[in-house]
Amino acid sequence: MSGRRWWGWGLAGLLAAALACGGGQQGSGDPLERERNDPGVETPDAGTSGPDAGRVEPPPPPPPPPVDAGTSEPDAGTVEPPPVDAGTVEPDAGTVEPPPPPPVDAGTPDTDAGTPDSGTVVYPDATGWSFYGPEHGAPHEVLGVTEDEGGNLWVAGGEEGLFLLRPGASTFERFTMDDGLRPYGYLKDGSAPVGPKYLKVISVEGGPAGTVFVGYQGAADCESNYYTPGAKNPNSYKSGDADKVTLTATGIEVVHYDISSGPGVIGEESGGREKLCTILRIVWDKTHGNLWFGANHGFAWGDPDYTGNPTCNGQRECSGVKEHAHPHIEAKDASGHVFRLTDAYYGVAVRPDGDVWFGGANRSTRFKYMSIKTPRDFETARKQTENGSAIKNRIDVWPDLVDEVGIPGPADRVDDLVSGMALMPDGSVWVSSFGRGLARMDATGVVNQYALGTGADRYVSSLAKDPADDSLWAGHRWGGGLTRLKADTVMRYSQALGALSYHPVWDIQSVGTGPERRLLVAFGSESGRPGAIGIYRGE
Repeated sequence: MSGRRWWGWGLAGLLAAALACGGGQQGSGDPLERERNDPGVETPDAGTSGPDAGRVEPPPPPPPPPVDAGTSEPDAGTVEPPPVDAGTVEPDAGTVEPPPPPPVDAGTPDTDAGTPDSGTVVYPDATGWSFYGPEHGAPHEVLGVTEDEGGNLWVAGGEEGLFLLRPGASTFERFTMDDGLRPYGYLKDGSAPVGPKYLKVISVEGGPAGTVFVGYQGAADCESNYYTPGAKNPNSYKSGDADKVTLTATGIEVVHYDISSGPGVIGEESGGREKLCTILRIVWDKTHGNLWFGANHGFAWGDPDYTGNPTCNGQRECSGVKEHAHPHIEAKDASGHVFRLTDAYYGVAVRPDGDVWFGGANRSTRFKYMSIKTPRDFETARKQTENGSAIKNRIDVWPDLVDEVGIPGPADRVDDLVSGMALMPDGSVWVSSFGRGLARMDATGVVNQYALGTGADRYVSSLAKDPADDSLWAGHRWGGGLTRLKADTVMRYSQALGALSYHPVWDIQSVGTGPERRLLVAFGSESGRPGAIGIYRGE
């Protein structure tokens, strides 16, 4: 798989793996057992003792496989929820099957430092579209694209860094660690961990004019390293997290969000907590003054106005973050060992009241951060997602064969693999899946519609609502390009996008309103060909 990963794992690996995040040996005294029997008990994170002993490392991803990998798909005797299309298939935007891509042009090795042979980007002559690629200074790998309130276009360029196209400019600027990006946190004295640092920008969210929020990929073992006896390495568990990047007259100013909890912050984990490190999605809620991070293992809150404090050491009054929550469940591995199941929160959608829908690999939830009795009480909101009494707020969008009360095993699991969420004007929310198409939940979290659930359609890697007409745009992972659900019509943009339809669509964001509305699309690299940034201004 090129580009996007689950904290170092490929899509095919996630489809095949148990995805037991956290884990840790659990005996009769395990707090999760107590919570199931006593819904009022708050439980610590079960992952503090190390990685789950029953976890199976997924293999490197093969070419596009079917979803059925043994653990994620129901058995042959089970009928999945039927796909419910949005109505008529519109031929205007193209056919289901895009044209074959041109052969990779090996050409001359790219001389740009650190950039692999870029092949050829073939841009279609498509009405309403404009495209940017390496010839404009854009990155080879495009993992996310956004725009701040000042009209600056920002791109998550993976290991190449963060890219910027200013209004009226024709060439992108590039920022790396040499310019101040900080894909690693602070030690308690404010110093940096010792050792080589890894930069991979994987998510971006536009903020106020000249400001962008940037998410990084952490080290491969960043979630478990803090809890591994004899292997604790701050260069690993402090890797990743997020930055607030602001343009200055001479470059950029960077404020780092060290998404962790220091000593004494979490009662059950008095030694501190370091689990969230790979930031998959970021959403800025300007109305309510909140910043949300969807990550490996769980999700967290950030202060969008945070000015930084290197010596804070994870204390909530000075860290700029509150972490973390997740709609976890218990599951069993093949040996019957019970572990905590939670991962990959790509789905983030803010409701008008400031509560947030989060969707992960296994469950989704409404995080009631603003609607609880005392708004902004993170711990009370967390309990309304995590505690035993909150079972209705752990939504299984594509239902397992055994519910959480029955503790599903490998053959019972139908992992949701959520890739995005989009809130609609009626309060409903569309949920996309990396392997199962689309589902629509009403405002209470009840699923009442499925769509695009067959063939290549079901590999949906990104999702966005179009403010122009409240239609829904779905970006596909394998050979589908873009699909648009508009009223009762399904519009396909594979033919219109030509060879770009074979590129994974890792991110779609909408900006502006009325005649200034634009859709920003991140086409990732594929088969040696560079990615591209697409901007759609059509109807």
